[in-house]
Amino acid sequence: MANTDLIGSSPKFRAVLADVDTVAPVDSAVLIQGETGTGKEVIARAIHTQSLRSRGPFVKLNCAAIPGTLLESELFGHERGSFTGAIAQTKGRFQQADNGTLFLDEIGDLPLELQPKLLRALQEQEFERLGGSHTIRVNVRVVAATNQNLAELVAAKQFRADLYYRLNVIPIYLPPLRERADDIPELVRHFVSTFSERFNKPIETIPEEVMEFLNFHDWPGNIRELQNFIERAVVLSPGSVLRPVLTELKQIAKRAEPQAAARTLATAERDHILETLTQTDWMIGGQQGAAARLGLPRTTLIYKMRKLGIEARRSQRRSSVPLQPAFAGAGMSPAFAGAV
Repeated sequence: MANTDLIGSSPKFRAVLADVDTVAPVDSAVLIQGETGTGKEVIARAIHTQSLRSRGPFVKLNCAAIPGTLLESELFGHERGSFTGAIAQTKGRFQQADNGTLFLDEIGDLPLELQPKLLRALQEQEFERLGGSHTIRVNVRVVAATNQNLAELVAAKQFRADLYYRLNVIPIYLPPLRERADDIPELVRHFVSTFSERFNKPIETIPEEVMEFLNFHDWPGNIRELQNFIERAVVLSPGSVLRPVLTELKQIAKRAEPQAAARTLATAERDHILETLTQTDWMIGGQQGAAARLGLPRTTLIYKMRKLGIEARRSQRRSSVPLQPAFAGAGMSPAFAGAV
């Protein structure tokens, strides 16, 4: 995959890149899930670039950045006079993305009242502009992204189940930087090179102790935080040696300690469940299944697996209970075993 924005060679990131290679030629909806700052837009753009729609437009919309009252107009456009200030007919993002890809970021913030119209546009590839009656037909692939747990939002009736299943045809989990720490040195060198050239400040050396410190920082803001930190470091370094203000990271780490502790507990539970599932060949139910070994009801284990982002494997035995139907695409990696 030739893309300078896709930096990393850790096993988890290579798995993401393999998923991108697999899904790009398929014209199905994709849901990218990951924490803030993990690079969800970069992955969405990579999917578009490698797809059959690559010559078409890549249009993006952040659903959290626009007031709900204006979001319908942004998505579907409006007719002149449809509301105060609508002085001309305007195309929405769906129409702008015709024959291309529409990237809907922060999809979990889409207002409930607008979700049925989005569902129709996804299923039927048609819609009407705000204030209009003429049906507009388009050919658009939608890639959505969120840092929220949409399944939990569905359970809380804050997100429509039918829209969730329509978006979650092919799920991609983008791991946080702390889960792909092996990529940090490569990312640091990439950002140093980028900002050195941009600001005409030739940074030739990254001290070993600086790299070691960066490598062990938790990076709660993920790649975006790392990028911003390196940009400041390049700007403030007086000579050719990178001299970041490491006390900034110490302060951030101290503020993030409660969240880190919670993550540590969740990680330990996830690892324990994964180890047990591996020992039982991913058999969940039955006397020899993972639920019995863990001393949990089968339904409780399934709930925990969903909450912790553990997908059932396609290779599991018949006596096990899948979380969701497996995606039938050829060559699909195990990450898609929970696709709907």
